[in-house]
Amino acid sequence: MTNAANILRVDASARHGGSSSRALTDALIARLNPAAVVSRDLSKTMPFVTENWVHANFTDEAERTEEQKAELALSDSLVAELVAADIVVIGSPIYNFGVPAALKAWIDMIARVRKTFHYTEDGPKGLLTGKKAYVLMASGGTEIGSEIDFASGYLRHVLGFVGIDDVTIIAADRQMMRGEDAVSQALEQIAAA
Repeated sequence: MTNAANILRVDASARHGGSSSRALTDALIARLNPAAVVSRDLSKTMPFVTENWVHANFTDEAERTEEQKAELALSDSLVAELVAADIVVIGSPIYNFGVPAALKAWIDMIARVRKTFHYTEDGPKGLLTGKKAYVLMASGGTEIGSEIDFASGYLRHVLGFVGIDDVTIIAADRQMMRGEDAVSQALEQIAAA
């Protein structure tokens, strides 16, 4: 595992006690031996994009009013956390075949033109290259990689969109059918990574 890296930990589960994705994230971070960990718990009120946010975001940075700067302050902080990280570790359950709304809200806050991606004549290009991401996923019934999994492919795509192409997904999926075997298998993947 990588030594002395700066890690951004993003937890998306609404559950704290008994959360498989949080437990897997704990196990992985312990293996990574980080220099520093910045933790972002999305269960603690992640706002959604609003009309004022969109208007502020598309206003040239030099021309933003104080109100617009305040509107983007949290988003700017989230982007700064992501930029500063060497490794991004996202722990997420699958809710109703996709990512939790709080994780989607975080993605909306960090996918910022001129900050995490820009447009070229060939289309959008991510600006956060050279980073590694681990996505620790848990599900009750959805099999990761199946036709009803709208979460893992989406997360891989979004991370690639902002320039993070080195993505490892470790899953404790279908826990309602597989029980503790699902978590044990994911922990084995963490140990072998």
